Amino acid sequence: MTALRPERESEASYGEQQPYESYESYVPPLDDETVALRLSDLPERIDEATSPSGVSSASAATGTPTGGRAARRKAAKRRGGRHGGRRAEPTAPEEEPEDSASPLSRVEARRRAKARKPSPGVLASRAIGEVFITTGVLMLLFVTYQLWWTNVRAHAQAGKEASNLQEEWESGQRAPGEFEAGQGFALLHIPKLDVVVPIAEGVSNKKVLDRGMVGHYSEGALKTAMPSAKSGNFGLAGHRNTHGEPFRYINRLTKGDEIVVETQDDYFVYKMTSSLPVTSPSNTSVLNPVPPQSGFTAPGRYITLTTCTPEFTSKYRLIVWGKMVEERPRSKGKPDALVN
Repeated sequence: MTALRPERESEASYGEQQPYESYESYVPPLDDETVALRLSDLPERIDEATSPSGVSSASAATGTPTGGRAARRKAAKRRGGRHGGRRAEPTAPEEEPEDSASPLSRVEARRRAKARKPSPGVLASRAIGEVFITTGVLMLLFVTYQLWWTNVRAHAQAGKEASNLQEEWESGQRAPGEFEAGQGFALLHIPKLDVVVPIAEGVSNKKVLDRGMVGHYSEGALKTAMPSAKSGNFGLAGHRNTHGEPFRYINRLTKGDEIVVETQDDYFVYKMTSSLPVTSPSNTSVLNPVPPQSGFTAPGRYITLTTCTPEFTSKYRLIVWGKMVEERPRSKGKPDALVN
C-alpha cells in the first residue's frame, strides 16, 4: 500500500510547504478488494497525488468538487463509498481439498479403510443374491432341458427306430413272433393328430417311453393281447409331455377317429369309441379284455391308449378306447385311413 502514498518530500519540492494543502491531497489507501474492482482508477489517483497543484486531472476533467475534505467525502458517497466504489463482501476462504491435507496417521488410515470395507450384512446379502441367481439359472436350464431338449432327442431316437424297423421289414431280416423288452415291432398311426411313432415291447421309461416310443403293456399282471390276437385288448402307454410326447393330444380324439397299427405283415385299423378323461393311476381295470368303463359288453378286439393328465403332471391317467374295424394285409396296400 505504500506505493500509492505520495511522500512529503515530493510536496515540498513544488514550493513552500502548505500543510493544509498537502493534507488535502492525501490519497486514502485502497484495500485489495477495491483495487481488484477499480483498476482503471489507479492512474488517476497517482496523478492526483503527484500533481503540483494538488488538483487531480480527473477532477478537472469531470468537474467534481476539488474543495475541502467535506466536499470530497460527499462526492465519494455519491459514487458509492469513501474510496469511490462499493466494498465487496468478504468471501469465505476456500476449503482445501482433502487430498492436499497432510498425510493421514495410521489410526486415521485404518479407520477409513475399515469404513470402505463392506459390512457382514452387505456380504451376506450379496452371497444370498448370488445363490438365488444361480438357482434361477439352473432351474431355467432344467426347464429348457425338460420341455425342449428331451423332445428333440426323443424325436431323433424314435425316427431312427422307425426307419430301422421299416428297413428290416422290407429286407425280411425280422421274423414275427416274441419280442424283447425295448424292441420295436410295430408303428402306430393317428392320422387326425399327425402321429407316427414306433411301438416297442414293455413300458419302461428308460428303454421305451423316454426314447419317444409308445410301449406295449406286456409284463406280469398288466400283460395285454397283441393286435393279431383273435380277441383281447391291445394296451399302449405314451408320454403326454416331454420325451417326444406322442400322446399329448389324444384327448382331442372323437368317436370314429381312426387309429392304425402297422406291423410287418398287416395293418390293424381301429376306430375310437370312448374315453375316460380322469382316473387313478392304479385303475388297471382299463386294460382288462373287456374294460368295465369303456362301454364294451363282450370280448372283442380292442385297443387302449393311456397317458398322464393334467398336462405336465402324472397325478391321474387319461384313457382312450377303440375297436378294431379292419385287418388288412400289407400286400393289399395301405388302408383308407392312411391314404386319405
